[in-house]
Amino acid sequence: MIVHQGAAAPPAPCGRAERQAAARLEGVRISFPGRTPKEAEFIAVEGATLVVEDGEFVSIVGPTGCGKSTLLNAAAGLLIPSRGQVSIFGAALDGLNRDAGYLFQAEALFPWKTVLENVAIGLDVAGVPSAQARERAQHWLTRVGLGAFAQRYPHMLSGGQRKRVGLAQVLIRDPKILLMDEPFGPLDAQTRQIMGNLLLDLWSLDRKAVLFVTHDLDEAIALSDRVVIMSAGPASRIIGEWRVGLARPRDIAEVRLLPAFHDLHREIWGALKDEVVKGYLQTEGAA
Repeated sequence: MIVHQGAAAPPAPCGRAERQAAARLEGVRISFPGRTPKEAEFIAVEGATLVVEDGEFVSIVGPTGCGKSTLLNAAAGLLIPSRGQVSIFGAALDGLNRDAGYLFQAEALFPWKTVLENVAIGLDVAGVPSAQARERAQHWLTRVGLGAFAQRYPHMLSGGQRKRVGLAQVLIRDPKILLMDEPFGPLDAQTRQIMGNLLLDLWSLDRKAVLFVTHDLDEAIALSDRVVIMSAGPASRIIGEWRVGLARPRDIAEVRLLPAFHDLHREIWGALKDEVVKGYLQTEGAA
């Protein structure tokens, strides 16, 4: 694996220097059985080792179908590795990762519930009294800029507004780790920038650990402390990582204009482009 130190990483938040890594994946293989007894197992990810420190924002990029989301699902406890181990804050992960909040690409909003009810539902399930849950939900809606939209329904909101509701829905539970799978993928470019800045603003308040999957290298660099790339599949591997030494706080649009941003983008793309081509040719061949 290629490791690039680059500029110094941002300092850890106060009081976190001695804490365990938020997530540690060691030698992880994820495989699926063949569709028939004679068909060999399919190895999606092979030998993946990745550490996400507490308070660190890490993005994973790679070609389509390379196992980015599969690795994220292993960190969430939704998939059990066939080899290797996943640890969360020093403890081996057994079952679902209760310390994590998961924001999917697809929306997870109930259309028959109001925006307020959608945000409060995680607390309702946890047994928080209804009045308290709705008070906290209103607080989080205000933090994501939707305080006046509490009584609307999801179909009455734009795509970007629904993503804000989804973000509030995850953050209201105060998870220690955020697992984000292409959360802004369906949005237009301008709305993605707005959501990226909102995410960074919220993240900067308490610096949760973030593992963020994206196809967009620009987005990965603009958001992250570290960018990890994966090879084309099958048996995808982590083949490189780069520290992002760009100063924080960052504005998504402005940081992309910096020469240091372009230098880093050029360096990462130099290692990634061959894997993207391989992934495309494999997809084309399968079709």
